[in-house]
Amino acid sequence: MSEDLNFVQRARREKLDALVAQGVSPFAYSFDRTHTTVDALRLHPADQHEEGDTVRVAGRIVAWRAHGKTTFAHLADDSGRIQLYFRRDQLGDATYAKLDMFDIGDVIGVGGPLFRTRTGEVTVRAVDVELLAKSLRPLPFGKEEVVDGVTVRHSGFADAEQRYRQRYADLAVHPEVRLLFRARSTMIRALRGSLDELGYLEVETPVLQPVYGGATARPFMTHHNALDTTLYLRIADELYLKRLVVGGLDRVYEIGHDFRNEGIDRTHNPEFTMLEFYEAYADYSVMMTRVENLVVCAAAAVGAVWAPPEIEGAVEHGSGGVPQLRPPFPRIQWVQSLNDALGADAMGLGDEALRNAARQIGVQKVETLSRPKVLDEMFQALVESKLHDPTFVVDYPVELSPLAKPKRGDPTLTERFELFARGKELANAFSELNDPIDQRRRFEAQARLRAAGDEEASGVDEDYLRAMEYGMPPMGGVGIGIDRLFMYLTNTPNIRDVILFPILRPE
Repeated sequence: MSEDLNFVQRARREKLDALVAQGVSPFAYSFDRTHTTVDALRLHPADQHEEGDTVRVAGRIVAWRAHGKTTFAHLADDSGRIQLYFRRDQLGDATYAKLDMFDIGDVIGVGGPLFRTRTGEVTVRAVDVELLAKSLRPLPFGKEEVVDGVTVRHSGFADAEQRYRQRYADLAVHPEVRLLFRARSTMIRALRGSLDELGYLEVETPVLQPVYGGATARPFMTHHNALDTTLYLRIADELYLKRLVVGGLDRVYEIGHDFRNEGIDRTHNPEFTMLEFYEAYADYSVMMTRVENLVVCAAAAVGAVWAPPEIEGAVEHGSGGVPQLRPPFPRIQWVQSLNDALGADAMGLGDEALRNAARQIGVQKVETLSRPKVLDEMFQALVESKLHDPTFVVDYPVELSPLAKPKRGDPTLTERFELFARGKELANAFSELNDPIDQRRRFEAQARLRAAGDEEASGVDEDYLRAMEYGMPPMGGVGIGIDRLFMYLTNTPNIRDVILFPILRPE
């Protein structure tokens, strides 16, 4: 295979040298494009049989059929594809001869009038043609055929890891992947628009932080040479956004990347996208309604532009389109649902009894986990993994929620909810803790866990406590995993399929 590829690459470089020798620049500066391929197709209605408007289109050659004095090709751009028709007597011998130096994958620009072939296909009759970028490495285009009216692609690029590693090639040869990422962008715009309409202010907070916090996760560390200090890539946006609420910005949100130094699997990538938003004078019940409406809005936005691909070799999205969501979503209690699934009072078990129960349900390396982590792992195994439709799990134990306010009427619980769907967490929210004395106690408890070896526990953030001591309004706060939400809405089982450039092992 490598010998064949090397032969093809050598052949393309020989064509490149021949073009240069003939005075053709193989890598252009620009091209005056007047229409996308889809815009050009729309210019020529089905009832128009005479020659139509003149267009200038540009894109990549994806098909090429030479027949002596005439050549047909298909040109693809970001919007679609259109047929091209070249005639030697139209272009002249010298220009037509240069077409022999063109290859599948070359980027070209073509100008000429639109017409319909005898088969009815809208086509550009090429009057002029320019080479814009010579493809020196063949793209892995596959073969296509139509079976029972459905386009079936036998992909030339089937290895999933290579597709992630060479996303540029994946996008170039798989239009359904381009559509998927367009749908993701559409979803994010819809989320922004909804929050903007509610009066939220979009802000930016530090990615490099002297103290990490806002979640329980192992951070990435780096060293700042000029300051001679250790810094951390943020694991959450939370603590800085809440500082802004102290400062008088009552409704704020941020969509940005967070980083957690954890394993890589079908639902985890060390770099991921989060939406976090905070609202002064609200509590978790208000935020539950906000999340419900945002998820419904996101589903509508994705459903308007995306449908499951019907092409073999496409991303494995599973079956079914975007779910039809109607609020209110079901609500279940954290403690009660775990007790029901376990058949025992989980919170009442001693440490050793709890660890034994965890072992029996398959929790791994129980002896290395803190008690809160054991409870969390048990809940994931017995409850979370079984929640298919969007469901709010509410009122978490206080030891699992160091930043949430105690539940009114039951101080052993907190006013916290998480949204789960298809067995995965989509959102996490609190009635935010605004008591700096209580917050210090919880930070110190986290610091003790960290000192005992829990690498995911945080420490004491003195600056954040100082901000709280100025007076932090009551507020509700939410974090929504953008990647996870989009995975749910498109039924995509692997997070690497919804991240343009996921983290991979070294090649």
